[in-house]
Amino acid sequence: MMKITRAGVVDERQQYSLDNFKAGDSWRMFRILGEFVDGFDTLSSVGRPAVSIFGSARTPMEDKYFELADKIAYELAMAGYAVITGGGHGIMGAANRGAAKADGISIGLNINLPFEQEPNGFANVPLHFKYFFVRKVMFIKYSMAFIGMPGGFGTLDELFESLTLMQTRRIKAFPVILVGSEFWGGLVDWIKEQLLVTGKIDPDDMLYFQVMDDPAEVVKYIKRTVVL
Repeated sequence: MMKITRAGVVDERQQYSLDNFKAGDSWRMFRILGEFVDGFDTLSSVGRPAVSIFGSARTPMEDKYFELADKIAYELAMAGYAVITGGGHGIMGAANRGAAKADGISIGLNINLPFEQEPNGFANVPLHFKYFFVRKVMFIKYSMAFIGMPGGFGTLDELFESLTLMQTRRIKAFPVILVGSEFWGGLVDWIKEQLLVTGKIDPDDMLYFQVMDDPAEVVKYIKRTVVL
């Protein structure tokens, strides 16, 4: 639902934006520091390599990618990896469920949002964040690989941030696997035709990610590239 102000059309969800946080910037800094401390303290004690699985919160349980996320997470947890998700439902819930079924470490980095984002209940190591950028640091710092399932803006945001950080050598390169060639194929073609051909990225930049369909292949690739 929209409302009109002198500045024009304003989405009512703006009431949840950081700009409407009434405390001053100094007090906001303490909350930010608190989220960093909670995240660092919790995730540094996991004690094993972690794999992050991203995907849409809107994916229904009957969707094939829901089952794929569950299966991949289960196999990774059985192999000894921790599994990290954004803590919500859909693909995230499937991955947390799969890891939990294997009695593995199932981490959910939940974010407070005005819609969609409620904890999925399958994470046995839950964390809650108000700030996206703090949450992103946790994904990058404590993940040894990213798996991108079909998703929306949030999934694309995490994908391209990881690729940018690797391309600019801000972090060491790690495996990025996009699951579902029918979903990701169009984007990969666009990257090749619009970015690679026009010189906006280098040919080597295409090596930062792989597209796969077989969950067994995904798990095998992780085992080969991320040593326990």
